[in-house]
Amino acid sequence: MEGESLWRIAVNTTMFGGLAVAMGLVMSAVPVFAHHSFAAEFDGTKQISLTGSVTKVDWVNPHAYIYVDVKGADGTVVNWALETGAPNMLYRQGWRKDDLKVGDTVTFEAFLAKDGSHTAAARQVKLPDGRKVFAGTPNSTPDQK
Repeated sequence: MEGESLWRIAVNTTMFGGLAVAMGLVMSAVPVFAHHSFAAEFDGTKQISLTGSVTKVDWVNPHAYIYVDVKGADGTVVNWALETGAPNMLYRQGWRKDDLKVGDTVTFEAFLAKDGSHTAAARQVKLPDGRKVFAGTPNSTPDQK
């Protein structure tokens, strides 16, 4: 009887360990599935320049987002979501978290979303202090004009 109990404990421990390893592998793959390609979401032939007031900055992986209120020619204000590279890439390009604050006026060079939404992939940003920084769009490099 005692041998059978030990055998059940060993089997249960092995099954639990196997399930834990399997779940760990599945969970580590989730961020990979969430990531998208530039070409799937944005049109590299449709560039736009946007100037507006920052409403929100999200330094999150896999891409940081900057939200900007842009005033149209007719006076209407539209909130744009501008996707940038990952926060660690932005940091390597010279960005700092405090470079953009709500209310700052910034100018973006970006590529429009294919779905027609007010979303764009930022290529370059002119910060409030006048610096131009690369924003990490995979369709361009800092050396491109």
